[in-house]
Amino acid sequence: MSPGSAADLVVAVVHPDLLGTYGDGGNGIVLSRRAAWRGIGVELVQATSDRPLPTADLYCLGGGEDGPQVRAATTLREDGTLARAVAGGAVVLGVCAGFQLLGRSFPDRSGRPVEGLGLLDVTTAKGTGPRAVGELAAVPLPTGPLPAGVSAGGRPLPDLTGFENHGGVTTLGADATPLARVTAGVGNGDGSCTEGVWSERIVGTYLHGPVLARNPALADLLLGWATGTAPEPLDDTEELALRTERLAAVATGSRRTGRLRFTASRGR
Repeated sequence: MSPGSAADLVVAVVHPDLLGTYGDGGNGIVLSRRAAWRGIGVELVQATSDRPLPTADLYCLGGGEDGPQVRAATTLREDGTLARAVAGGAVVLGVCAGFQLLGRSFPDRSGRPVEGLGLLDVTTAKGTGPRAVGELAAVPLPTGPLPAGVSAGGRPLPDLTGFENHGGVTTLGADATPLARVTAGVGNGDGSCTEGVWSERIVGTYLHGPVLARNPALADLLLGWATGTAPEPLDDTEELALRTERLAAVATGSRRTGRLRFTASRGR
């Protein structure tokens, strides 16, 4: 529970005015609904960039275009609240541009490196080929993050599904662990066939969808970290139907690992 809130859990969608291009604010809705369905008192905060970042238990950062991404990173770095919250045990989900700016550096529109928040040991550079656009599927690695209540050696998560749209190449450092192995799509794009990263209580990914609507187990992993307890099971019939549909579409489609599609979009 965060100071100043009567709720048991505070979820903050970070800078939706800058990092809201791809509908990733839906991740905050998914988290708050899955908490509320379990009887957890939850407050969902839309933390716009014109105000100081509030204290929260769980922060969600989404995708955005080049200029807004730079402004978000600069504002968050100068504010300092997110870094202090992470040091205090807060949970963070960063998607696409939000993933990149959590790292050490990322490119601006011209490709010049911009200082990130340094909360993840990753660096992102502008890719030299076409953008990665399309359905992305990945199998969580044995070294991936474990949900609350899962013992070491257990499979961390079910297969991950989402939609990627980025031109960046993200390279992981020694203190960052890949989230999953790509089976269709591009993911991090550094030649390792990996998707996303995790470190401590931070998860970064290129999966849109929103990612937590497509992957409820990942949502529950984050909730478990934030609450310190294993979330009670929910009836995920509709969510599982969506996952089955999207994973089947990838399995029967023509997109393969490392294959890219061209697009005129200029988002991260």
